[in-house]
Amino acid sequence: AESLGPPPELVRQREAKWIKIIDQWDRILSKKSSKVRPCQKGIPASLRAKCWPLLCGAANRMKQHENLYETLDEQPALQSWVDVIERDLDRQFPFHEMFQSKDGHGQRGLFRVLKAYTQYQPDEGYCQAQGPVAAVLLMNMPAQAFWCLVQISEQYLPGYYSPLLEGVLFDAAMLTWVLKKTCPAAHKHLQNHGVEPLMFATDWLMCLFTRHLPFNTLLRVWDLFFCYGVRVLLQVAAVLVRRVLGRAEQRKQCQGQMETLEKLRGVKEQEEDVVSEGQKEGQTEQKEIS
Repeated sequence: AESLGPPPELVRQREAKWIKIIDQWDRILSKKSSKVRPCQKGIPASLRAKCWPLLCGAANRMKQHENLYETLDEQPALQSWVDVIERDLDRQFPFHEMFQSKDGHGQRGLFRVLKAYTQYQPDEGYCQAQGPVAAVLLMNMPAQAFWCLVQISEQYLPGYYSPLLEGVLFDAAMLTWVLKKTCPAAHKHLQNHGVEPLMFATDWLMCLFTRHLPFNTLLRVWDLFFCYGVRVLLQVAAVLVRRVLGRAEQRKQCQGQMETLEKLRGVKEQEEDVVSEGQKEGQTEQKEIS
């Protein structure tokens, strides 16, 4: 809705700040604290196509391997991967205008990126969780989506999309520790009912919450993810668990394992879009500007 989000004057101010950051990127990159701080208020939508590849290193990777994506795109892939990818194309954001048509540029672009990845990493091939991740990248940066997917898969979430899912297993165990430290009551409830994070958080982590958060909130989470890495995913997962099981009356409604899992897996239906909180923040900053 047009009423959500910061006012235009604040957006323009943030855009100007990020343009300065981009212009001085090599110098800022050596000082991580100065690079990260502006991300906490969100990257302007108009500049994400430039900022995300810089933050995750995809821009440098693309320079180092110039024309490699185009070469992979022109080569035929294994038919077994092609068949699996094509079956998944219309499942990614089916109500988004970019992906509604089977022959539209969205589905065609998604196929090309995912197919190229199977050729770039033939030992890993294609993982279904990469589909929605690549789709969000394509919505924001068609030219560099492939290299951002490579960086996410190799640098940010190593082992997440491999056949044995080693990275997911490790981070699910880490989430248990995070929950114990940050929301002990919810953690105890999960333990009492035999609910492990792998049962509900695997999809959250592997898909980077693409299926579980309102879209504006998702983009803000990704802004921070490209700055801080996987710990952002663990923090968001802990927040979602606390919102579902943080209060005593909520835990009483989940009398067993199935009821608890149902609440956690349906978190999107229960989650209120926190963009409204960002709107209040933006209104406060606008008063300061005035």
